[in-house]
Amino acid sequence: MKKLFAILTLMGLSGMPVFAQTAESNWYTTLSGMDSSQLTLLIILGVVLMVIVLLLILMVYLMSFMAEVFKRENPQLANEPTWWESFKERFVTGKLDKVGGKEEEAKMMADHSYDGITELDNFMPPWLQYVFIGTVGFAIIYFVNYSVLGNGPTGEEEYQEELRIEAIAAEARKASLVAGIDETSVIFDESAAALASGKSIFETNCAACHAADGGGGVGPNLTDEYWLHGGGIQDVFKVVKYGVVEKGMIPWQDQLSPEEIQQVSSYILTLKGTSPANPKEPQGELVGSTPAEIVTPVTDSTTVIASIK
Repeated sequence: MKKLFAILTLMGLSGMPVFAQTAESNWYTTLSGMDSSQLTLLIILGVVLMVIVLLLILMVYLMSFMAEVFKRENPQLANEPTWWESFKERFVTGKLDKVGGKEEEAKMMADHSYDGITELDNFMPPWLQYVFIGTVGFAIIYFVNYSVLGNGPTGEEEYQEELRIEAIAAEARKASLVAGIDETSVIFDESAAALASGKSIFETNCAACHAADGGGGVGPNLTDEYWLHGGGIQDVFKVVKYGVVEKGMIPWQDQLSPEEIQQVSSYILTLKGTSPANPKEPQGELVGSTPAEIVTPVTDSTTVIASIK
């Protein structure tokens, strides 16, 4: 028994570092988020719990001491079991009946055997009986509470609630992702909703300088293959976001969200190749023909074909 206890103790101690690593961040985060009143209440509860444990230990010690004193004063009590032995026999191990002979042993044998090995048909240990009774009682209460009385959510309702929570979390992740769009992560969004929104933004904010059909006016023509600051989605996004103040293009980063800048930049690229009513003469360098295949000049006389879809 001592060897078994030692082995279990060593196994528990060996598992503590792993458990501590996984649980450390959780309890530390919770603890650091508490205010002074919550910490004070937690300390008080910890002290009360410690006092209760100490009182229980003291009570057990006093009971053992009193039992020993009674045994010394009354020798007849020495042969009687201790309170712990009585408790263990009643609630843990139970009392095994002694088998008097082979006939009685044969009656107690179970009606099955494996490889010539048979077993006595002993009764169920008390602790296991209590666990079994407890599970039956819990099942009855659970069934009545959820199925008969209708209290609490059903499995289907819990599932739908989890779906609702995940949908909210997905929207939050999407909003965070959209808010993080910049000139390095922007992509050409060809969805109908994005292009429709981009067209509305362009007609409201950009048409005054570039014309409603993108043919140009004060600003350059956006329908030809020539661009002053690069014709890729990242280039257009950067120009819309930061502007070109020295040439009269104001920055829109304080008036449009990153998603709106992506939408209007994507719409601007769809204007390439269209036929405006009064196109302005080409300006800048030839960089490509379609939004999907834009060639950007580089310093070593080579070209890079950037896929922006």
